[in-house]
Amino acid sequence: MKALPRKTIFGQPSWTLATDRVTAAVTQTGGHLAPVHFRLGRRTVQPFAIAPWWNEKLAAGTPPILRVLRGDFFGLPFGGNATPYRGRRHPVHGDTANGRWRLAGVEAQHGTVTLRLHMDLQTFPGQVEKRITLVPGHTAVYQEHIVTGVDAPTSLGHHATLQFPDQPGAGYFSTSRCIHAQVFVEPAENPEAGGYSLLQPGAVIKDITRVPTITGGWADLSRYPARRGYTDVAIFCADPALPVAWSAVALPGEGYAWFSLRDPQVLASTLCWMSNNGRHYPPWSSRHQNVMGVEDITGFFHCGAAESARPNGLSRRGVQTSLTPTTRQPLHVRYIMGVVAIPKAFGRVRDIAVAADQVTLVGAAGARVASAVDTGFIQGS
Repeated sequence: MKALPRKTIFGQPSWTLATDRVTAAVTQTGGHLAPVHFRLGRRTVQPFAIAPWWNEKLAAGTPPILRVLRGDFFGLPFGGNATPYRGRRHPVHGDTANGRWRLAGVEAQHGTVTLRLHMDLQTFPGQVEKRITLVPGHTAVYQEHIVTGVDAPTSLGHHATLQFPDQPGAGYFSTSRCIHAQVFVEPAENPEAGGYSLLQPGAVIKDITRVPTITGGWADLSRYPARRGYTDVAIFCADPALPVAWSAVALPGEGYAWFSLRDPQVLASTLCWMSNNGRHYPPWSSRHQNVMGVEDITGFFHCGAAESARPNGLSRRGVQTSLTPTTRQPLHVRYIMGVVAIPKAFGRVRDIAVAADQVTLVGAAGARVASAVDTGFIQGS
């Protein structure tokens, strides 16, 4: 095992790992992955949001997840977890997003570097091993979480949080083929508490560019930033027959697109959290803006373990909303995030063609850009 000293990055003790194309930081508390700098030719891009209160003294009782909030993290159980589950009270997005990770090892071979972290769960029995791998020549991050010993069905997933330019409609959001899409079934925010949402609760999404709002109008969820002053949530449930599901954000003005790849049998849906100054209560205080969570999960929206494990409106539609890891059969959650350079006329990502050693992003008008990616990682090959 190689020693890997921690550095304080945006206020949090973090481990860093790097190749010729990627430099990534991972916080000890919560295992949040950010900042991540990707080198595209002569320039570097950093797509992830970092909460603006990272250097502030927050109120006593503020959960660790909010103190650290940045980039991508793994939630188990994923969601708010406000409802006790089998007599247990889980924190928001679970121990994995709040607790302290222990360094288990660093491996380097032929330029490929893997960071291994370990956590013994507190509110569930069981353990999680986190593996983050960078490959030379690849502008991608490979993550694997190995979950063992959990004794009940649970929600889980990744919470990638992207920072958009301060320009309306600068980015394009898209996903692979879905079997269902829907606005969260309740108002995402409560005005009495200082939060505001605009989309019509429970609306089934037939056209992502025409989603009903509570004012009688329509919202286009394919373009962002939008709807300043509101925070909204919608879910896009992938076709489970796909060998690889994807989510993508194209930023043509910035010259790149971000994408994620996953097995839809393990991470069934993409939860889209549109945070654009819709929360006026601390620590948000109307300053978390132009941020979108592109959260690849298995769960009933962002509710938590209890709501995801029991029959719900998504599971009745054939959408998987919980999984059960066991000691005898560990659950492997594999996930790839990457970026690729795109031309200004690229528009939205219409499709991602997956080959063994690369992905090809197809733009709205047919432009194609390729990036080296070991897509066999998703299936463990």
